[in-house]
Amino acid sequence: MSLSPPAPVRSKGAVPLTHRALAPDLARGLMLLLIAVAHAHMYLSGHQTGFRGYALDGGPADRLVAGVQILLVDGRALPMFAALFGYGLAQLANRQLTAGKSWPETRRVLRRRSLWLLAFGFCHALLLFFGDILGAYGLVGLVLIGFVRRQDRALLWAAGVGLVLHVVILAGFGLLTVSAPKGETPAGLADPIDALVMRLIGWSGMTPTYFAVSVVSAFLLGIWAARRRLLEEPDAHRPLLSRVAIVGVGAAVAGGLPLMLVDTRAWAPSTAVSVAAYVLHSLTGIAGGLGYAAIVGLAVSRMRRGIPGPVVSALVACGQWSLTSYLLQSVIFVALFSPYAGGLGAKVGDAAASGIAVAVWLTTVALATAFRGRRGPAETALRRLTYGS
Repeated sequence: MSLSPPAPVRSKGAVPLTHRALAPDLARGLMLLLIAVAHAHMYLSGHQTGFRGYALDGGPADRLVAGVQILLVDGRALPMFAALFGYGLAQLANRQLTAGKSWPETRRVLRRRSLWLLAFGFCHALLLFFGDILGAYGLVGLVLIGFVRRQDRALLWAAGVGLVLHVVILAGFGLLTVSAPKGETPAGLADPIDALVMRLIGWSGMTPTYFAVSVVSAFLLGIWAARRRLLEEPDAHRPLLSRVAIVGVGAAVAGGLPLMLVDTRAWAPSTAVSVAAYVLHSLTGIAGGLGYAAIVGLAVSRMRRGIPGPVVSALVACGQWSLTSYLLQSVIFVALFSPYAGGLGAKVGDAAASGIAVAVWLTTVALATAFRGRRGPAETALRRLTYGS
């Protein structure tokens, strides 16, 4: 099957900010809030943690926040971002082919972008955060780039195989989480060099296994959605988007409930049941991520005359700065939480960490809004590395 119909702007390079579709950038801006609150508690230290990294000895407020985030955030933002990555990669390929480039030329551009994204992820993990997800997206882009040209049937079959691999890998990690002794995370190490080494070791092992496998299905389904321009033309796809939103979010909440009870210590089942709850949580999170993206599409389709208000415009600006905002979150978290900087990681609980995460996200929204109309520094660097001068 061919790619989607030609976009209005025929460009071999990145689309000008004023011509970008509203829904994908709005989804990215909102997604960054989920990323922030999902990551903040991973910078805390000094607690025994459950499957999703929340403290098992937290107070009532901490357990409440952990429960809400396990249901609605954890394992939901990652596939949402992966679907948007696949969507954007398919858009990029479409622009290249529409502008007259051959498939081998287009493939080189896509591979170069994925390779540089992998490099960004390496630097992010080396310097800031062991839970980096950029490397996983870059790796998946490099390995699966050929699916941009495959028929729908092959795309959907591959997404199904990705789900099976996802279950197998998650079951293994779940058993490891139960059986392995709870050691200190890189975020809790006082020596920055030791923390750097541990981050790099963790990233090297987690990226090609846990993270990459976790995003394969969502990435491929994002390509499928881009072929139909679901987020660029949401008015034409309201029934489908409505079904995806209802089924996806409903499945994520229902599938996340058992693990929420386990990780908040409201339920103490056997090891096998706990691991099954962990796998179910992650598996249904893929549906949840797709459901969240569909909700954004529906919101845009109902927007009066298609003109965004000030709040939506600010979120869109943040979405256009998604790479910069994502990296800036980690910079601020390290400055606030790490033992060799602000030291808050050993002093606050999950609830306070999430409150700080919201404030950090609002800071990135304000910064992106202040520079609206300009690309973020990280986006500019990635664009130049991908397309040249």
